[in-house]
Amino acid sequence: MPHKPPTKEELERRKIVGIHEETVRDVTSTDFPGHYPGEEHSWDIDAFRRGFRVEFHQNAPFEASFSLIGVDASIANAFRRIMIADIPTLAIETVFINNNTSVIQDEVLSHRLGLIPFKAGHEGLHKFLKWWRKPTDESQINNSYFDFNTVSLRLEVKCEHNEAASPNETDPKKLYHHAHVYASDIEFCPVGRQDKYFSGADSIAPVNPDILIAKLRPGQEISLSMHMHKGVGSDHAKFSPVATASYRLMPVIRIDRPILGADAEMFARCFPPGVIAIDKVSHKEAAQKGSGYEGHEGEAKAVVADPMRDTVSRECLRHAEFKDKVTLGRRRDHFIYLVESAGQWQSDAIFLEAVAHLKKRAQDLEKQVVNMVR
Repeated sequence: MPHKPPTKEELERRKIVGIHEETVRDVTSTDFPGHYPGEEHSWDIDAFRRGFRVEFHQNAPFEASFSLIGVDASIANAFRRIMIADIPTLAIETVFINNNTSVIQDEVLSHRLGLIPFKAGHEGLHKFLKWWRKPTDESQINNSYFDFNTVSLRLEVKCEHNEAASPNETDPKKLYHHAHVYASDIEFCPVGRQDKYFSGADSIAPVNPDILIAKLRPGQEISLSMHMHKGVGSDHAKFSPVATASYRLMPVIRIDRPILGADAEMFARCFPPGVIAIDKVSHKEAAQKGSGYEGHEGEAKAVVADPMRDTVSRECLRHAEFKDKVTLGRRRDHFIYLVESAGQWQSDAIFLEAVAHLKKRAQDLEKQVVNMVR
């Protein structure tokens, strides 16, 4: 008996992860060969092109939000992991402490310095600077630093009394000079060709100059130099280009039966602002038999306005008034990303770099498979 092809409604249902009051159903991906008897679900590039798209919702230098539609969760998660752990950035790697009489221990101070995010010109960061490799012979380590793989910084701060301060002053920042040490006190020391790539607006500097490093009192000082190198987040979190990179599935809210009057207002309060709107029952809807709006012309009704704002809290499912009136779910192939840049990369460029990185990995894997079968 020939297999009957699935209807459009059935195909749409397969894309939804069901959200119930106490359970979640249909969480497993099914679009692979053999899952549905008699149906062909082998991967096809033309079908992928028809269903795949990227939609940006926000694109600011430090924050981007976009939807990746038509891919499997494994691909979506690969992009997320690459953005967090595999895109190179520049960060402080080595701290040479000459004098530290502050109350912060040397190792804690070094760790705080390493976590300060820096910015610089794109060409210098991503084209001029190369990777630094620690030599196997440690006696040659001082000969391994060059202008194209090492950036030098310096921090020289000494706390002293402010002679011009009022006798009744209690604010340490007015009583003393350099009572607080900030990221803006770090000096960039260019060498070689670094002046060409890192000058003016493209100079290497902290993303936020007001990051507090330490607090000093008269007689205390910090004198140190630092080396910055390129690295990736999988080695240390300080090299991660993002403050966060996350995704969530697109919420699905379907009102199956009319929700009217006071119930509509209560239903809207079950969701974050903007998800559910209150509209009026039109004359056409009230005149349509079987719509559920007969005789309710002009009454308030609940409508889904912007499901993307929803957090799928399931609050509405806890009210008897809405039992069997609403269906909640999430689209398994619609991923809403939020990428917050730490400042060294533009937020949208981080995703584009992740795409290029995954493409290169796939090409490397293809070469290995070809060589293996020869």
